[in-house]
Amino acid sequence: MTGKTGEKSAGGSGTQVVHRTARLLKAIAGREQGSTAAELAAATGLTRPTVHRLLTGLAAEGLVDRSAETGTWQLGPELYVLGAVAAHRYPIRELAGPSLRRLAEATGESAFLSARRGPETVCLARVEGAFPIRSHVLYEGLRLPLGVASAGLAILAHLPEDEVERVLAAGAQARAEWGPLHTPERIRELLADVRRQGYAVNPGMIVEGSWGMAAAVFDATGRPVYALSLTGIEPRFAGERRALLGRALLAEAHRLSRELGHR
Repeated sequence: MTGKTGEKSAGGSGTQVVHRTARLLKAIAGREQGSTAAELAAATGLTRPTVHRLLTGLAAEGLVDRSAETGTWQLGPELYVLGAVAAHRYPIRELAGPSLRRLAEATGESAFLSARRGPETVCLARVEGAFPIRSHVLYEGLRLPLGVASAGLAILAHLPEDEVERVLAAGAQARAEWGPLHTPERIRELLADVRRQGYAVNPGMIVEGSWGMAAAVFDATGRPVYALSLTGIEPRFAGERRALLGRALLAEAHRLSRELGHR
């Protein structure tokens, strides 16, 4: 994350404006309930005048929208249009939809699709299960460092070891923001579990009592590019049921990987 001092020294080039705008849009997308300008400044490292200037320009183009009731900023309608057009090139949500529905219906838990984007995962889709008590840690648009939450663990475990070590070294500060349990040592233990049993388990490391499980989805080249996950309260992920959930995740992840061309 670029600090305010770095922002001032970077100059006002067109490329820098693009980077700042992208950072701002990602920050807006990362909070389901919307964000104030002050919160966006803190999240992006940009000064508040810069955030206000960018928001004004984005709002004029319909790319962001401000709630009249709360004053918070959210993604705008024009981004929905652009996303709908782009979705034809990246049909993963449509491909994953049946798997998410089957997982939610079979388990009663909330099912999610996440994608790897560089050193992060971003949640793309969810289907709520029937069980009335839910975990609300994960939602569409949320970005998490690799190694945080079950989807990031599932993907990270299937990367080459040298790449895993680079991710762990570079993302230590970002992971720490999601809780003190995300140490390299603990993450390596969880990655070893993934490699042994095939699926990842997040044992309440972000919010106590809120558990998650995930299985990696591979593209035609064999890279782990997506993950299917389930989240819920700890008692629903205990004992023999955990193994049942793991098998369900692996079955749907394998099915989706085959649809993406992985053999």
